[in-house]
Amino acid sequence: MDRRRNAALIQWMTTYGMTTREFADALNDSIGELTGRQGLVSDRTVLKWRAGERRWPQTVQRAAIQAVTGQELADLGFVAPARSNRRQQEEGPSVHRRRFVTVTTGTALAALTPLTGPRSRVGAADVELLTAKLATIVASDNRHGGTTKVEARALQLARQTLALQQHGTVTSRVRGQLYSLAAAFTSSAMWAAIDGHRLDAAHHYMQQAVTLAGLSGDTAIVFRVWGHAGALYRHLGRYTDALAADDAARSTSIVRRDPLYASLTHARTAVHHGDLRDHNAVKRSIGHARDALTRADTTAPRPPWMLFYDQAELELLALIAHASLHHWADAEAHAHHHLALLRPDLVRNRSLALAHLARAQLEQGALEEAVSSAHTIPPDAWHGRTGKLLHGFTGRLTGLASHTPAAQTWADYTREKGLSRDR
Repeated sequence: MDRRRNAALIQWMTTYGMTTREFADALNDSIGELTGRQGLVSDRTVLKWRAGERRWPQTVQRAAIQAVTGQELADLGFVAPARSNRRQQEEGPSVHRRRFVTVTTGTALAALTPLTGPRSRVGAADVELLTAKLATIVASDNRHGGTTKVEARALQLARQTLALQQHGTVTSRVRGQLYSLAAAFTSSAMWAAIDGHRLDAAHHYMQQAVTLAGLSGDTAIVFRVWGHAGALYRHLGRYTDALAADDAARSTSIVRRDPLYASLTHARTAVHHGDLRDHNAVKRSIGHARDALTRADTTAPRPPWMLFYDQAELELLALIAHASLHHWADAEAHAHHHLALLRPDLVRNRSLALAHLARAQLEQGALEEAVSSAHTIPPDAWHGRTGKLLHGFTGRLTGLASHTPAAQTWADYTREKGLSRDR
């Protein structure tokens, strides 16, 4: 038997940072959603696929693999037995349509969901279940930041949401809600990729999310997608495009109806003005954000992805804007205000703020305070935006004060924790 290693599957798992256990868990969750019964894929099964000992998974496993990865089985290195290929050709397209659905939204967004009966009714209960799953994605991102696991799970749920619509009977209202949820899941994948500095992937997701949001008719999700687009453009160094994305978000009717959305878009605009070194515009935008926030009803019902925004988040965005302007004293003040107000569930934001605080203290000559702030960031947060900031802090500390006790303490710490290079 030919037992060559499955390099394609190994490469996909490496790219998305998934261990054999995590991949098996994702497949078992997907099987549960497809069949109503949790899957039984084990670590050993995945290892056999990777080793090439098993070249063709079972039927329900194949469905789950494509749902989780969004890839064709052949593209992941799986090889169907010869008689399976002949049987698929004999069955013809009518059978394949019951097994596969491809949703095209300007880019390839594939989903695999087997149909075993007549079209089912998709309604409010399905929307509520998917909304709960979206809340779980948002909570995971808030805690862990832009991990590949969050990104992959969000994409899986986007595909399943679209497949549910294609296979079920829906009203026009539910159809719009499903498109909105698919856009939200895709936007969450986009944000995870931005936060993890995987910008090519984020740009791809943005194109999908813009189309899905447009199909939804939901101005709130359109607002979210353009807000994430602005963040992407910022990380690409396209600051005027970031401001244009802010304008697109600001033009949505949700901003006119709800001051909380208005406050958020003004605060994001302040960040982008900071990148362009426009001091007056930063001050003006932060002022608009504060005014709008005082008028917002913070108890009003909103999507789970909007619940992060409050006074603490405004302080964080003001911190980032002032750091871009090199207004280090102002940046430090905003950092302290943010940390004092921050909710405990927003773990990623705490690490991000501490990294900014450390840099602001360093630039003001407070070396010991800066190193102390950086020390409080857990090693597992050294990835994505926070990791990039901390590596910048390390380089700046070395350049300014390499022979000081504070710099030596920091060098010893990063060496001991294995944080001396980007991970």
